[in-house]
Amino acid sequence: MDAVPRDRAERKPDGDEGSLARLPPETRRGRGNLRALGVASSRVARPIIARQGGGVLARLKTEWDAIVGPDWAAVTWPAALGRDGALKLRVIPAEALQIQHRSPLLLERINMFFGRPVATRLVLVQGPLPLPAAPRPALPRPLSAAEAEALDRRLATVADAELRAALARLGRAVIGSG
Repeated sequence: MDAVPRDRAERKPDGDEGSLARLPPETRRGRGNLRALGVASSRVARPIIARQGGGVLARLKTEWDAIVGPDWAAVTWPAALGRDGALKLRVIPAEALQIQHRSPLLLERINMFFGRPVATRLVLVQGPLPLPAAPRPALPRPLSAAEAEALDRRLATVADAELRAALARLGRAVIGSG
């Protein structure tokens, strides 16, 4: 039995060497095949990830509420980040004009969060956000006359007026939410 050289064994009968021929020779042989697969997959994935904004977009989406604040996060969502630094931002139509006027501040917050210039301009796309808005906490119900009177009696012994007012607000919120 003649041993066929490894190079020839990897070739297809019609002379087409397939995807193995595109890899450097040291990654085609022996135990390097797993490493070659990792190298090849990263070569394929890198342009796709870069085209979609890479890891920066993933961090933008996960930290969006902390970056821009809860008010703006409720009406905006980062959709894509281009190589030129253009951040495509989904915006609720009613808030688009305000976001357009505040775009320098938004860009400053985004770039300050990353510590480097990540986004250079905003591209606003009006429409519904992909994620539903977080439910706002319900306002406490108004207290009945008996509940308000009982709360006032308990707070009558507090001498400091500011402290008494703060405790009264707290008491109304706790009793009203229960």
